[in-house]
Amino acid sequence: MNQEIAIVVNGMDETVPADSTLASLIELFEEAHPELIAEINGRFVHPRDYAELKVSPGDRVEFINAAFGG
Repeated sequence: MNQEIAIVVNGMDETVPADSTLASLIELFEEAHPELIAEINGRFVHPRDYAELKVSPGDRVEFINAAFGG
């Protein structure tokens, strides 16, 4: 049985698989921009940790696409 949890992604309530890692959420929400910045509960997550870091119920995930230019 595949359980799901409720989290907030970019300010929107979402339901995701209970075993979701940050890497799987990046794929699920199509956020694979090369300069992507990810935060969980207001804390920066280093890209090397995306595959290992699992989200918990109620977590607030933010994906920030840092596209700078002029």
